Amino acid sequence: MDNLEIPLRNKTKLYRFFEMVPAFLSYGAILLLVVLSILNPLLAAIYLLLIIVTMIVKSAVIAVHTIQGYRRLRGAERVDWHQRLSDLEDPKAALAKSSQKSLKKEFQGLEHIRNLEYIAATQTVFPRPSQVYNAVIVAAYNESYEVVKPTIDSIAATAYPNDHLVVVFAYEERGGEAIEKTAYRLQEEFKDVFFKFAIVKHPKDLPNEVIGKGGNITYAGRWLQKYLDKAGILYKNVLVTTLDSDNKPHKAYFDSATYEFIVRDDRKHFSYQPVSLFLNNIWDVPAPMRVIATGNSFWNIISSMRPHTLRNFASHSQPMDALVEMDFWSTRTIVEDGHQYWRSWFYFRGRYDVLPLYIPIYQDAVIAETYRKTLVAQFVQLRRWAYGVSDIPYVATLLFTKNRRVSFTSGFVRLVRLIDGHLTLACISILVAFGGWVPLLLNSESSRSIAAHQLPNVISAIQQVAMIGIFITVLLSLKLLPPRPERYKRTRTFWMVAQWVLMPVTSVIYNSFAAYYSQTRLLLGKYLTKFDVTKKMAVPKDPK
Repeated sequence: MDNLEIPLRNKTKLYRFFEMVPAFLSYGAILLLVVLSILNPLLAAIYLLLIIVTMIVKSAVIAVHTIQGYRRLRGAERVDWHQRLSDLEDPKAALAKSSQKSLKKEFQGLEHIRNLEYIAATQTVFPRPSQVYNAVIVAAYNESYEVVKPTIDSIAATAYPNDHLVVVFAYEERGGEAIEKTAYRLQEEFKDVFFKFAIVKHPKDLPNEVIGKGGNITYAGRWLQKYLDKAGILYKNVLVTTLDSDNKPHKAYFDSATYEFIVRDDRKHFSYQPVSLFLNNIWDVPAPMRVIATGNSFWNIISSMRPHTLRNFASHSQPMDALVEMDFWSTRTIVEDGHQYWRSWFYFRGRYDVLPLYIPIYQDAVIAETYRKTLVAQFVQLRRWAYGVSDIPYVATLLFTKNRRVSFTSGFVRLVRLIDGHLTLACISILVAFGGWVPLLLNSESSRSIAAHQLPNVISAIQQVAMIGIFITVLLSLKLLPPRPERYKRTRTFWMVAQWVLMPVTSVIYNSFAAYYSQTRLLLGKYLTKFDVTKKMAVPKDPK
C-alpha cells in the first residue's frame, strides 16, 4: 500500500503542482471576470451568463433528483428489510410463500424477486444471513456519555439481531480521562447486549499518522481483525460500518446493508453508503446552521441518485476482507471518508463502486455552548469537508504515471468531476451573488454596453427562476423534519420556513469561504494535519 498512501513529506513536483491547481482555478475564475470587466464588459457579461445558465441547467437536474431521491428514501423506509433479509436464508421457500403481486408494488420489490430466484439457482455462491456479522466501529474523541450512549442505544434498537453485531467503541487517548471513564461505563452497560462489545483506545502520536479519525478507526479495525481471527469468523462474512459518536442508524439500516451485501456477486468490491441526514437536533440549532444542515442533507439525497459520482461520506459500510487487504483506512488525511473511495478505487484497479442505500443514518447539526461558538464550529466543520480538495493531487499523480493501475479515460473523467466539484463549491456562489455588478463598478464604459448595463437585471430574473428549486427544497425539508419537540411553540415551524432567506448568505460566507480557505492552505503548503472535532452536545429532552 505504500505507493498508494498520501505522502506526508518529500512530495514530488508533480504532486505540488496539482496541490496548487484548485486554488489557481478558483481564484482564476474570479480574476477572469475582473480582467474581462476592465478590458471588455461585453465579454465579461457573456462569461458570467454562460456560468449562470450552466448552473441553472444543473439546478434543474438537481431539483428532479431531489424529488426522486426523496421518494426513494421514503419508499425504502417503508420496506420490511428484516423480512427481505430473512428471505435470503431460504430463497426457494420465500418464493413459494411470497405474494409476488403485492411484492412488486413495493420499493425494489421486483429486484427482490429476481435476487431470490438467482440465489436459489446458485446455492453455494452466496452467504446466508445467519453466516453474516455486522461490525460497527463507533469513533469518539472527547464526547460526553450523554452524547455517546444514545448512539449505542440506537444500534441496539435496530431490527437486526444483536447477537450478530460486534460493536467497537474506538476512543482517543488524547481525549483525556473523561472519555476513558465513558468507555468503561459503556462497556459495563452493553457487555451482554451484543455478540461482542469492546472498547479500544487509540494511542496518541503514532508514527505516520495525522491527528484524525482515520488513525482511530484503523487502529480499531486492526483490533477487530485479531478478534475475528480468535472467534473463527471469516472476514468475507463481515460487513464493517463506521459511525461517529452522534450517529443514529435507522432501525432498518443493518438489515438493508446486509441484504445488499449478500446479493452482490462481487460484494468485496463495493462499499455501501447510507443517506446522512443532519436532523437529530435540527429543532435546537440556530437558523444559519439549520439551513446548512438541511442543505447538506438534501445534497446527500441528491448524491444517492447519481451512483456514478457517489463517494464515501461520513458513515459507510465496507466488507472486512477488503479492509484487511488494503489495511483499512488512511491515517494520513483528515478526510478519511471521501479519501477511502479513491484509495479503494486505485487499490482494486478500478474494480470498486459505492452502492447507495436509501436508508438514513441520522447525525447532529452543529451546535456549541454559545451562538458565536456555534458559528465558528460550523465553519471549522465545513473547511474540514472542503479539505477533500487534497484528493486532487492524490488522484492526479496516480493517474499521470506510466504505472497507473486504472484506465486513464475512466480516471480522467473522475478527476475532472472532482476538480469541478471543488471549483463550483468555491467560486460559483460569489460569481452569482456579486458578479453582475463587477463590470459596472470596474469599467465606466459598461454603462454604454447594453449587455453589461442590463446584466444585474438579467441575473436577478434568472435567480428568480432558480427559486423554484429552493421552493421544492423548502417543501421537502418540512416533510423530512422530525416531530416538533413539545418545548417549542408552533411558531417555530414558521421560522423553519423563513430561515431559507439566509441561504445566499450561508452559501457565500460558509461554503465558498470554507472552500477558498482549504484550497489556499493547500496552495501554500500549509496543510491541515489535525482533525478539528465538531462540538457535539446532548439533545435536550422535553419534560415528562
